[in-house]
Amino acid sequence: MGSTDHGKTKAENPDPFRSATGPLDRWVAGPRWVAGFGNCHLCSPRVSPAVITLRRMPAPVPVRQTMLNSTGRRAWICTQCVRHATKPLQRRWQSAASAAAQASSGSSPVDHSASANHDDLILRDLFDAPSGRTFPKFSLKKGQGLFKNRYLTSPEGFLRFAQKNLQLATKIVQRVIDASTVQEYQAIVRDLDRLSDLLCRVLDLSDFVRMTHPDARFQEAAAAAWSMVYQYMNQLNTMTGLSDQLGIALSKPEVTRVWSEEEKSVAELLKLDFMKSAVNLPKAARDRFVDLSSRISDIGSAFVQGMRPEKRKITLPSHRFYGLYPNLAASLKVRSQISLPTVGSEAAAALQSVYDEDTRKEIYVAQRTASRETITHLEAMLKLRGELAELAGFESYGHMALKDRMMAKSPASVMEFLLALRNHNAPTIQRELNELIERKRERLNVPDTQLQAWDRDFYMEKIRSDMRSRQRQEDQLAAFFSVGTVMQGLSRLFSRLYGIRFVPRETLPGETWHPDVKRLDVVSDDGEQVAVLYCDLFYRPQKSPNPAHFTVRCSREILQSEIDEVAADQTSDMPSFESAELAANDGMEISTRNGKLKQLPTIALVCDFPKSDNSKEPAFLSFYSVETLFHEMGHAIHSILARTNFQNVSGTRCATDFAELPSTLMEHFAADPTVLSLFARHWKSDRALPFDLVAERIRLSKRFEGIDTEHQILLAMVDQAYHAPTVTNSGFDSTDIFHDIQSRFAHGPKDPAGTCWQGFFGHLHSYGSTYYSYLFDRVLAERVWRVVFKAGEDGAAISRENGERLKENLLKWGGGRDPWTCLSDTLQDDRLAPGDEKSMALVGSWGIKDDLHYTKKL
Repeated sequence: MGSTDHGKTKAENPDPFRSATGPLDRWVAGPRWVAGFGNCHLCSPRVSPAVITLRRMPAPVPVRQTMLNSTGRRAWICTQCVRHATKPLQRRWQSAASAAAQASSGSSPVDHSASANHDDLILRDLFDAPSGRTFPKFSLKKGQGLFKNRYLTSPEGFLRFAQKNLQLATKIVQRVIDASTVQEYQAIVRDLDRLSDLLCRVLDLSDFVRMTHPDARFQEAAAAAWSMVYQYMNQLNTMTGLSDQLGIALSKPEVTRVWSEEEKSVAELLKLDFMKSAVNLPKAARDRFVDLSSRISDIGSAFVQGMRPEKRKITLPSHRFYGLYPNLAASLKVRSQISLPTVGSEAAAALQSVYDEDTRKEIYVAQRTASRETITHLEAMLKLRGELAELAGFESYGHMALKDRMMAKSPASVMEFLLALRNHNAPTIQRELNELIERKRERLNVPDTQLQAWDRDFYMEKIRSDMRSRQRQEDQLAAFFSVGTVMQGLSRLFSRLYGIRFVPRETLPGETWHPDVKRLDVVSDDGEQVAVLYCDLFYRPQKSPNPAHFTVRCSREILQSEIDEVAADQTSDMPSFESAELAANDGMEISTRNGKLKQLPTIALVCDFPKSDNSKEPAFLSFYSVETLFHEMGHAIHSILARTNFQNVSGTRCATDFAELPSTLMEHFAADPTVLSLFARHWKSDRALPFDLVAERIRLSKRFEGIDTEHQILLAMVDQAYHAPTVTNSGFDSTDIFHDIQSRFAHGPKDPAGTCWQGFFGHLHSYGSTYYSYLFDRVLAERVWRVVFKAGEDGAAISRENGERLKENLLKWGGGRDPWTCLSDTLQDDRLAPGDEKSMALVGSWGIKDDLHYTKKL
């Protein structure tokens, strides 16, 4: 759900970098573009200034943590005025000649208003041409730095970048500690937000580079920079001074009355962060808190990395596996026996295809029984979390986790939502279970039989198999979804909904980490650049297969005092910049609008789509991959439109159980006929996509949605029970709790005694007490789709009025406004405004089955 989003969030992928320490680990986040130079706003203040650029991206929705614009016109200061204002510093800004040389060699002004149709055509060619569209080569030979960050022209630059930011951070920490006047206290929220931004500039970018860059030298340098800054952040989390000073500022009416709504939101978030990190406890208790956090991290990693079944393989005579998919059976057969791994795709396939019920039972029991060591690690992690919460003054870890940046606010509210959703889902799942029972009776010719847990996948697959059309294959559908066509369609959709589009932009030497990476400037209808998007969409060896959205740099207002600070910096090894404003953002994209200078969101979108094997054909996407790309673009659009003044609440840095709403909503657009008509045409014949091909794909994927929904409800309930106050009791038994929840709430068949599937529930590590968010955002997304976009009826899915409604009431706020207020205004439903247990129950009562959309159109 996050900053580094998290890829397309699926129910039951832990995030090994997510920390449970303190207020400064909230999220980590992007780069830019250079425009040409217009008239100096000091010499010619009435003349329109010139442009500059930016960009960024997140994650595994879940959203990532840290505590602490626009292809538009930016006020540019000519070299003469800079020289006059900063005489001792002129050696650090590029000379007029060098600036002109750079402008002519790749940073020339971009006329984003030129031709939307021209940009639209180039966009498709950029991704679909045999080797991708190429731009003219630059005469510049020197690298300009990753994401145009001037420090990052080589691996060694990461150390300089980290050291520079830590020096600035140390000065801010001291300034906050020394604050004593009303004016200084009024600036504390901005100071703490800038502190967060300085740390995140390194952490977000380094985190991305260490996971994505193909060059091991860059990976190692980025990892070292990340570790250096992360250690510093952990030191800050043990200091009481920052928390004390924030508390004093919050207690002074003469301070808080001048703060904006966004500023107040950031202050309250930081206050909760400090509380959750136990920074106000006595030193011995704080040391204990740090120790517990470290142990939780270690044992949590051991749990996830060491998940094992009690029985790793089942070996039986081959005739027991009658019905097993032939290719799979052949690969597993040794003489007259088949040896089947008990977890993974092979076991799942066997449960779908093997005819013998006793064999399926044996596979199912083994598949659902984790090793004793795995369960021991899990229970140790849960108990330590309980201790940590008690130490921090919370009733349970669930209360602690939900207190901060969550819409639910309490475990009781989560259960209200889950119970209401279960009630709504009951008729659907009962109907689906009856179909499975009837299918089993027909096959066995037995009038009275019961559905067992190991029957479920087998009979679901039989029914789905009957639904599949032999003529309509996935490859036929893929021919309408070349990568360039889909990117073109997303740009057209966003243009209609939000008045922004993608404009292909040539990259400077060293700006990207691989030749496959394409840069898109996000441009508004009036020609303003609002973000930079780097697209790394294709497979390559050693690249992560998980789709993800990374915010490399968040939106934030850059104050004049920061520019003055840079101008006063006499550091000799500082890279050269065209202006102090660019230096204040490390050379990455900036924008001036309404008198405010902002660093623009810089986003990286990473996928693992296969390239075309045929040099004469573009790369194609399956419909699932189309949904994935739309999902990740939902995170990106949130980052693009939520260009807040404060980094702590920009983009996807919002409530965790709110962050997946925009991305999940985008999956509805991917399946809408009107949206698909904007771009989905056969790559060769230009024939429009017959929607019944998509309809069949959706029908299959949602055939047993009620069963899937109940499965997720039960997992969310288990997650809540494992983080309740009872976890610290001496008799805590995770297996008993798992079976008790199934017994009380499951409509379908229960797991047999002796099994302990919870040992494979990896999300307990990374989403402790927040697993319900997956369901919560699915419900919210469907409600927004129905209410705001009328489930796509009569072209509502591409209506600017509807898009503006969503943007103005929800997307543009990021985390700077109560999400319940955002929802209430978006849906025009005052019942949501309180955000209490009744509000949660109301959301649950809406359910997930989107009959209005899928029944009418299928």
